[in-house]
Amino acid sequence: MKVKATLKQIAKELNVSVSTVSKALNDSPEISDQTKIRIKEYAKLKNYKPNVIGLNLKNRKTKTIGVIIPNILNSFFAKVFSGIEKVADEKGYNVIMCISNESLDKEAHTLEMLSNGTIDGFVLSVSEEAQKLNDYSHFASIINDGTPIVMFDRIADGIECDKVVVDDFDSALNATQQLIDLGCKNIALFSSVDNLSVGKLRTDGYLQALKENNIAINKNIILRTDSEDDLNYRIQELSESCIIDGIFALEESDSVAALKYGLKRGNRIPEELSIIGFADGILASRRLSPSLTTVSQHGVEIGEVAARLLIDRLESKEESKPFETVVIKTKLKERETTRKL
Repeated sequence: MKVKATLKQIAKELNVSVSTVSKALNDSPEISDQTKIRIKEYAKLKNYKPNVIGLNLKNRKTKTIGVIIPNILNSFFAKVFSGIEKVADEKGYNVIMCISNESLDKEAHTLEMLSNGTIDGFVLSVSEEAQKLNDYSHFASIINDGTPIVMFDRIADGIECDKVVVDDFDSALNATQQLIDLGCKNIALFSSVDNLSVGKLRTDGYLQALKENNIAINKNIILRTDSEDDLNYRIQELSESCIIDGIFALEESDSVAALKYGLKRGNRIPEELSIIGFADGILASRRLSPSLTTVSQHGVEIGEVAARLLIDRLESKEESKPFETVVIKTKLKERETTRKL
């Protein structure tokens, strides 16, 4: 294996300064084309690789973005990361992905570790524990130290930074209205994300749709929990006498639970029971039978927008660039768990 050359070694061999080598490798207009070609060819011959972390220490730019997601098993976050990576690659940035596993401590530790000269900025979705405890001090600390953050999906309202969200409230209102328009009068709510900001917004949208259509709230069929296990337990406890002809599920796993519930009860879907779920993952939408009608969050687009917001801020010459909150519109994808209007 070839030994990697250093800037100092290249400078010595070619009898030029280290500064000249650095400028030539970075295409500085201060260096002649002939010298650039000579230095670049020699650097390639000697297997020179730039130190990404140490590069451009003067302006502290690493051309690297840190991405922190709460859960690697969630297909939505995988789609968002795909969008982030696409834009980062186009703009010449590297990406480091970390997983908080819904832990406040791990989230804070990752922020502190990566902001110490490893990355230029973060794109992240807030952990479940941080939202549950309403503790966002670690974000404020990083931003105050000069490292920008773009939040997506789950955000912290009190933190001033760029944000990318979907229209959770309106999407839930419209999805519930769709069930009502299909003739559903007893619409259950299945939620395992009641402790998250997105869960609360979606629940509010569901309740608003019932209110606007003068449908009485039946607390017996509104299952608001903080975990999949709790939701599954609550579903098992549902009385056999409960009349349910529609279900609005707030997360991909909740959608799967809703479909299982209907099939176990022997309901004909969608004739006797209509289901709409949030998130458009492969599991919920296409690999189950019948296939689920879902609210698509456009995860790839969210990632692309978030990455562009961060890179634009990193490369902006404005000292006090205003923060933006971009709202991505969702789309209802109708499949086999709802009838056509």
